[in-house]
Amino acid sequence: MFDHLLNLTIEPEVFPFFDEATNTISYIVKDPGSPHCAVIDSVMDIDYAAGVISYDHANALINHIKSNNLELDWIIETHVHADHLSAAPYIQQKCGGKTGIGENIMVVQETFGKYFNEGTEFERDGSQFDALFKNEDTYQIGSMTGLTIHTPGHTPACMVHIIGNAAFVGDTLFMPDGGSARADFPGGDAGELYDSIKKIFTLPDAMRLFMCHDYGPNGREIKWETTVGEEKQHNIHVGELNGKAKSREEFIQLRNERDATLSMPNLIIPSLQVNMRAGNIPADEDGNPTLKVPIKSLKS
Repeated sequence: MFDHLLNLTIEPEVFPFFDEATNTISYIVKDPGSPHCAVIDSVMDIDYAAGVISYDHANALINHIKSNNLELDWIIETHVHADHLSAAPYIQQKCGGKTGIGENIMVVQETFGKYFNEGTEFERDGSQFDALFKNEDTYQIGSMTGLTIHTPGHTPACMVHIIGNAAFVGDTLFMPDGGSARADFPGGDAGELYDSIKKIFTLPDAMRLFMCHDYGPNGREIKWETTVGEEKQHNIHVGELNGKAKSREEFIQLRNERDATLSMPNLIIPSLQVNMRAGNIPADEDGNPTLKVPIKSLKS
């Protein structure tokens, strides 16, 4: 499908940063042949009850970049996250780099612009980001080429970013014993999620996969790296367990039944407002940072 665009001979240096409050893993991805790097799925800390923003997690990324004399080229979002706030503007202010997300951010902005009753001043064209990626777009991190693959299902704007022999899958997949992401947010679709996972499974078995989240099922230690081959064989939702993989129809039924039991993420209300603005906090008419809490269901 996109084999001609892959270069598995390049092995980027990947530095994970786990955020215990949101079970998010952010990454610094470094070109092995130069100081150039990218940040993927950063986290801005929030005490939602107190209405306080802080930057401990982002500062850990920034300190790594600066202490190792790295040059930040890109700050990537794999999708509009519903469970943590992006620190992209803060990191960009401190280290430079361009922000990027999938072009279907415009679909997400339209959906949640209505939900949060945003006025006409809220642009729904993705212009808050420096780059909007299409399927099979490429971008440079030093001598490395990043490749974007559109993988909707969890959200319309989800993308997998393939950099050398490493792929950053966002919320499309979890570790094999974690299964797959939910598909019941507005714009989500379990059938599309299944198709996207199968697209990932066309990558070489040795391709390293890096998760955006891990919850340590059954009390195991937190993990974030696996391979395509391990997911194909052992993923509890789509793997070839007992020698047979689930059909698309079986997966849709499993995913829909499971999603019906899940509560909304604790930070979904602030996360959506901030992340659809590329990590910027909305302001009231006096310019004060302010978040809304609509009293209506977010279920699709």
